[in-house]
Amino acid sequence: MQAAGASEPHLDFPTAPRDRLAVASWPFRAFIVSPTNYDRDPKKPGMDLKQFPAMVIERFNLHLIEPLGDHFASTKAAYLSEFREAMAKAGSRAVDIPCGGRHSFYDPDAAKRRQSVEDAKKWVDVAVAIGSPSIRTHVAGVHGVKPDVDRAAESLRQLADYGAEKNVIINLENDDLQTEDAFFIVQVIEKVNHPWLHALPDFCNSMMTGNADFNYRAITAMFKHAYNIAHMKDEEGDGMGKFYTIDVARTFAIAKDSGYRGYFSMEWEGNGEPYAGTERLIDESLKNLGS
Repeated sequence: MQAAGASEPHLDFPTAPRDRLAVASWPFRAFIVSPTNYDRDPKKPGMDLKQFPAMVIERFNLHLIEPLGDHFASTKAAYLSEFREAMAKAGSRAVDIPCGGRHSFYDPDAAKRRQSVEDAKKWVDVAVAIGSPSIRTHVAGVHGVKPDVDRAAESLRQLADYGAEKNVIINLENDDLQTEDAFFIVQVIEKVNHPWLHALPDFCNSMMTGNADFNYRAITAMFKHAYNIAHMKDEEGDGMGKFYTIDVARTFAIAKDSGYRGYFSMEWEGNGEPYAGTERLIDESLKNLGS
């Protein structure tokens, strides 16, 4: 972890390919038991998030995880302490926490913008509690309102200031095509111009437009502002049976050319089941990172 009160993040990233890989809990959402996990499938075996670190080590021989905010059974201090202990016992640690919020950073209503910041600050505190160096906050939409760079930047500057106080990086992902378009995200990051606000490039989300040229321009723009975390996937489905695939080697080359030295979190979204899918992503990542 970086030193307390640092003016900018200073993480010591590993160079060995396997040590740069993490596994996200999102692909395993059908299995994780949590009152806020609405994707749980009761027909499948269940696990508490505290069991996830040991599973990742046993099944994939990786020691880094990216636990989703909705997968925490509780955010109370006692549970977070137990989760941190479970990671330590397994020999694992978290590298990021993807989290969401109902309120929008660019809502025309100033009170709702303030609430969006306060909601995200709670996840910064969770990151401190479990030892995660960053969170990825979701940019929620507002019905009938176009994403607004100025209002989003004003809100996210406040959040980045809080992250700086707590030594927690704030990441924004090219996730939702409407509210988190890659180029909108980049505009916001550049306007805020804060050392604790960065991009989280997702390999395939921007390919959901069906436009390959757009996807690779988007991922290039995102990696220019990335610091510690990226989501590795080779395909993603639209929920109606159509799957979009990307050129994995080309995307890793974009990351390398940008000078990115951070982690790649395996976020399988493809056709099939998550255990085999995650193993495939790991193999592809090791191949492209030179293992």
